Amino acid sequence: MRYAIGCDPNAMEMKLLLAEDLKSAGHSVTDMGSEDVIYANVAIKVAEAVASGEYDKGVLVCGTGIGMNIAANKVKGAYAALVTDALSAEKARTSNNANIICMGANTLAYPLARKLLEIWDRQEFDTSSPSAPKVDAFVNYDKSRNKRV
Repeated sequence: MRYAIGCDPNAMEMKLLLAEDLKSAGHSVTDMGSEDVIYANVAIKVAEAVASGEYDKGVLVCGTGIGMNIAANKVKGAYAALVTDALSAEKARTSNNANIICMGANTLAYPLARKLLEIWDRQEFDTSSPSAPKVDAFVNYDKSRNKRV
Protein backbone atom coordinates (compact mmCIF):
# COMPACT_ATOMS: atom_id res chain seq x y z
CA MET A 1 0.00 0.00 0.00
CA ARG A 2 1.28 3.49 -0.90
CA TYR A 3 0.74 6.09 1.83
CA ALA A 4 1.12 9.87 1.75
CA ILE A 5 1.52 11.39 5.21
CA GLY A 6 1.65 14.96 6.46
CA CYS A 7 1.13 17.14 9.50
CA ASP A 8 1.47 20.62 10.89
CA PRO A 9 4.41 21.57 13.14
CA ASN A 10 2.40 20.62 16.27
CA ALA A 11 2.22 16.99 15.21
CA MET A 12 5.66 16.27 13.76
CA GLU A 13 6.66 13.73 16.38
CA MET A 14 3.44 11.72 16.03
CA LYS A 15 3.64 11.83 12.23
CA LEU A 16 7.17 10.41 12.29
CA LEU A 17 6.15 7.62 14.66
CA LEU A 18 3.10 6.72 12.57
CA ALA A 19 5.18 6.74 9.38
CA GLU A 20 7.59 4.26 10.97
CA ASP A 21 4.65 2.06 12.02
CA LEU A 22 3.36 2.01 8.44
CA LYS A 23 6.81 1.19 7.09
CA SER A 24 7.16 -1.61 9.64
CA ALA A 25 3.85 -3.01 8.37
CA GLY A 26 5.34 -3.16 4.88
CA HIS A 27 3.81 -0.03 3.38
CA SER A 28 5.53 2.54 1.19
CA VAL A 29 5.34 5.96 2.91
CA THR A 30 6.02 9.40 1.45
CA ASP A 31 6.30 12.32 3.85
CA MET A 32 4.53 15.33 2.33
CA GLY A 33 5.76 17.77 4.94
CA SER A 34 5.26 19.22 8.38
CA GLU A 35 6.93 22.62 8.59
CA ASP A 36 4.12 24.64 6.98
CA VAL A 37 2.13 26.41 9.71
CA ILE A 38 -0.73 26.72 7.22
CA TYR A 39 -1.89 23.14 7.74
CA ALA A 40 -4.33 23.42 4.84
CA ASN A 41 -1.39 23.45 2.41
CA VAL A 42 -0.16 20.08 3.66
CA ALA A 43 -3.69 18.64 3.87
CA ILE A 44 -4.44 19.63 0.28
CA LYS A 45 -1.10 18.25 -0.93
CA VAL A 46 -1.81 14.86 0.67
CA ALA A 47 -5.46 14.87 -0.41
CA GLU A 48 -4.58 15.66 -4.03
CA ALA A 49 -1.96 12.91 -4.08
CA VAL A 50 -4.50 10.37 -2.79
CA ALA A 51 -7.39 11.61 -4.95
CA SER A 52 -5.22 11.41 -8.08
CA GLY A 53 -4.37 7.77 -7.37
CA GLU A 54 -0.66 8.47 -6.93
CA TYR A 55 -1.11 7.14 -3.37
CA ASP A 56 -3.63 4.62 -2.06
CA LYS A 57 -4.26 6.22 1.33
CA GLY A 58 -3.32 9.27 3.35
CA VAL A 59 -2.62 10.13 6.96
CA LEU A 60 -2.94 13.68 8.30
CA VAL A 61 -2.16 14.84 11.83
CA CYS A 62 -2.50 18.27 13.42
CA GLY A 63 -3.32 19.43 16.93
CA THR A 64 -6.89 18.10 16.89
CA GLY A 65 -7.19 16.61 13.40
CA ILE A 66 -10.17 18.86 12.72
CA GLY A 67 -8.44 21.42 10.51
CA MET A 68 -6.67 18.78 8.43
CA ASN A 69 -9.97 16.94 8.03
CA ILE A 70 -11.83 20.02 6.81
CA ALA A 71 -9.06 21.05 4.40
CA ALA A 72 -8.59 17.55 2.93
CA ASN A 73 -12.30 17.17 2.28
CA LYS A 74 -12.22 20.24 0.00
CA VAL A 75 -10.33 18.18 -2.60
CA LYS A 76 -12.46 16.32 -5.12
CA GLY A 77 -11.96 12.58 -4.64
CA ALA A 78 -10.53 12.91 -1.13
CA TYR A 79 -12.63 11.34 1.61
CA ALA A 80 -11.04 12.17 4.95
CA ALA A 81 -12.32 10.94 8.30
CA LEU A 82 -11.47 12.32 11.71
CA VAL A 83 -10.87 9.26 13.86
CA THR A 84 -10.96 9.31 17.65
CA ASP A 85 -11.82 5.75 18.71
CA ALA A 86 -11.74 2.15 17.47
CA LEU A 87 -15.28 2.14 16.10
CA SER A 88 -14.78 5.33 14.09
CA ALA A 89 -11.48 3.93 12.73
CA GLU A 90 -13.21 0.76 11.58
CA LYS A 91 -16.33 2.42 10.18
CA ALA A 92 -14.36 5.14 8.40
CA ARG A 93 -13.24 2.42 5.99
CA THR A 94 -15.93 -0.30 6.12
CA SER A 95 -18.94 2.02 6.02
CA ASN A 96 -17.61 5.29 4.58
CA ASN A 97 -14.70 4.24 2.33
CA ALA A 98 -12.46 7.01 3.71
CA ASN A 99 -9.14 7.17 1.88
CA ILE A 100 -7.53 9.56 4.38
CA ILE A 101 -7.39 9.27 8.16
CA CYS A 102 -7.05 12.41 10.29
CA MET A 103 -6.00 12.42 13.93
CA GLY A 104 -5.04 14.91 16.62
CA ALA A 105 -1.62 14.83 18.24
CA ASN A 106 -2.94 16.92 21.14
CA THR A 107 -6.09 14.83 21.62
CA LEU A 108 -4.75 11.28 21.23
CA ALA A 109 -1.82 9.64 22.92
CA TYR A 110 0.53 7.98 20.45
CA PRO A 111 -0.31 4.38 21.49
CA LEU A 112 -3.99 5.02 20.75
CA ALA A 113 -3.23 6.81 17.47
CA ARG A 114 -1.07 3.86 16.43
CA LYS A 115 -3.87 1.41 17.23
CA LEU A 116 -6.46 3.51 15.36
CA LEU A 117 -4.24 3.67 12.29
CA GLU A 118 -3.70 -0.09 12.47
CA ILE A 119 -7.46 -0.73 12.68
CA TRP A 120 -8.22 1.68 9.83
CA ASP A 121 -5.44 0.30 7.65
CA ARG A 122 -6.66 -3.29 7.75
CA GLN A 123 -10.29 -2.51 6.85
CA GLU A 124 -11.88 -2.59 3.41
CA PHE A 125 -15.04 -0.88 2.22
CA ASP A 126 -18.03 -3.23 2.37
CA THR A 127 -19.84 -2.63 -0.93
CA SER A 128 -22.77 -4.73 0.28
CA SER A 129 -23.30 -2.74 3.47
CA PRO A 130 -26.36 -0.54 4.04
CA SER A 131 -23.93 2.39 3.85
CA ALA A 132 -22.90 1.68 0.24
CA PRO A 133 -25.78 3.68 -1.35
CA LYS A 134 -24.98 6.56 0.99
CA VAL A 135 -21.34 6.53 -0.07
CA ASP A 136 -22.44 6.34 -3.71
CA ALA A 137 -24.51 9.51 -3.15
CA PHE A 138 -21.57 11.62 -1.98
CA VAL A 139 -19.16 10.10 -4.50
CA ASN A 140 -21.59 10.85 -7.33
CA TYR A 141 -22.05 14.41 -6.07
CA ASP A 142 -18.30 14.79 -5.83
CA LYS A 143 -17.83 13.54 -9.39
CA SER A 144 -20.33 16.12 -10.64
CA ARG A 145 -18.22 19.01 -9.34
CA ASN A 146 -15.80 20.64 -11.79
CA LYS A 147 -12.89 21.69 -9.60
CA ARG A 148 -10.49 19.70 -7.40
CA VAL A 149 -10.45 22.39 -4.70
